[in-house]
Amino acid sequence: MLQDKDRVFTNLYGLHDWGLKGAQQRGVWDGTKKLLELGRDSIVQQIKDSQLRGRGGAGFPAGLKWSFMPKESDGRPHYLVVNADESEPGSCKDREILRNDPHRLLEGCLVAGFAMGAKACYIYIRGEYVLESQRLESAIAEAYEAGLIGKNACGSGWPYDIYVHRGAGAYICGEETALLESMEGKKGQPRLKPPFPAAMGLYGCPTTVTNVETVAVSPEILRRSADWWAGLGRPNNTGTKIFSISGHVNTPCNVEEEMGIPLKELIDTHAGGVRGGWDNLLAVIPGGSSVPCLPRTICDSVLMDFDSLRDVKSGLGTAAVIVMDKSTDIVAAIANLSHFYMHESCGQCTPCREGTGWMWRVMTRLVRGDAHVEEIDTLLEVTYEVEGHTICALGDAAAWPIQGLIRHFRPELEKRILDAKKSDQVAAE
Repeated sequence: MLQDKDRVFTNLYGLHDWGLKGAQQRGVWDGTKKLLELGRDSIVQQIKDSQLRGRGGAGFPAGLKWSFMPKESDGRPHYLVVNADESEPGSCKDREILRNDPHRLLEGCLVAGFAMGAKACYIYIRGEYVLESQRLESAIAEAYEAGLIGKNACGSGWPYDIYVHRGAGAYICGEETALLESMEGKKGQPRLKPPFPAAMGLYGCPTTVTNVETVAVSPEILRRSADWWAGLGRPNNTGTKIFSISGHVNTPCNVEEEMGIPLKELIDTHAGGVRGGWDNLLAVIPGGSSVPCLPRTICDSVLMDFDSLRDVKSGLGTAAVIVMDKSTDIVAAIANLSHFYMHESCGQCTPCREGTGWMWRVMTRLVRGDAHVEEIDTLLEVTYEVEGHTICALGDAAAWPIQGLIRHFRPELEKRILDAKKSDQVAAE
């Protein structure tokens, strides 16, 4: 279990002052100038050494991503874009950072942006986050007034501006290139890659798009050392992580914990356990609605990190832990997610545009048992035709929950179909 001294987000619950004075008392903006004096290469190398992986879902090594930015400018400005869209159902970690610890994010924006040679940062925040965007704007105003950002950020001689861009609530704009399209005033649809954003991103300039939590922890890693961060968690799955635990638990919560904590310990220790006890657990979606669910037999021992969850054919994603007890209609729950992805598809790619609707229609019939057993295999086959065949990962996100359902709860699907047939037969007689 994570010790208090190793926590990064010390105002996660908003118990203290979120403003500049309160943030400085908690160590934010402490010696930021010295961090910048380390130089671009040193900052990127330390982030690499820490083995920090992106906290937005994909888990890509953060230092490696930062290093993709050109070392020298070809005349085009460099941009850092922070993805605060947070549209993944079940995920509610970034909003707490934005609302209760905005200065920690802003300091991270300066440090990360400087390491990439950027002199401007855009924070793309989802439209529904009204209070969060107001807090962010207020924190930015405080930082400008204190000289922490602006023409001479922290007295370093580096000019740095931060802007807030509010989205309109589209799930697809959480995908990095769709986010860039939206920021440019265009329809939020993913771009083909290559070119990658590091070569041609916002306004055709070198850009890195990264998650709120990833950026927010970076100054603390530099202050405390890469070895400190790498010493938490497991190899290749290092550091701390904010877990969002919701669903059928006694005390739903957000909590910062060490990577690699057992799922059972996470739920029992911080969320008051499963409603009705652990034996009442049916399944857990461990990383937001787009990753496959896991049955209780796997939840008993699985660790909460990227590699452990990948090994059981699921994923850490945004670490949004959705707990379902035995009162859950698991088929209806996955059908509900299927409807969400159909609704949020931008319609650009044929497999996603046609496949998400087709999968949802089959799922609605499976909820009623109005299908043939053979259709389960057909549905599974279609999910594999959608997965990996679209420009962005929304096709995968639509397919994976259904794959998890069929992988672990196929008997429930078959039982519904057979029960429905028996019921029809009795009615006919």
